[in-house]
Amino acid sequence: MVKQAALRTVDLEPIDRLEEKIKLLVGMLARLRSEQAKAADENARLAQEINALRARLADSEHATSEIETLRGEREMIRSRVSDMLDQLEHLSI
Repeated sequence: MVKQAALRTVDLEPIDRLEEKIKLLVGMLARLRSEQAKAADENARLAQEINALRARLADSEHATSEIETLRGEREMIRSRVSDMLDQLEHLSI
């Protein structure tokens, strides 16, 4: 009878170890799923941030182009006004 109890105890040790390993594996899977969900949320947030930055860059490029156009127009107007002033000066002489 004692031998049977000892055999049962010995037989249960591998099952106990297996149970512990399975519990650890389940815990690891839960942690990995949680980390994956956090990474997916972070990726979504970063994708939105990238889209916002691209929009800002496009606006900036448009503004830069518009500024260059306005500077060119200003130079043209400055040149024309200078020519008109020269013509007026020659009339005064």
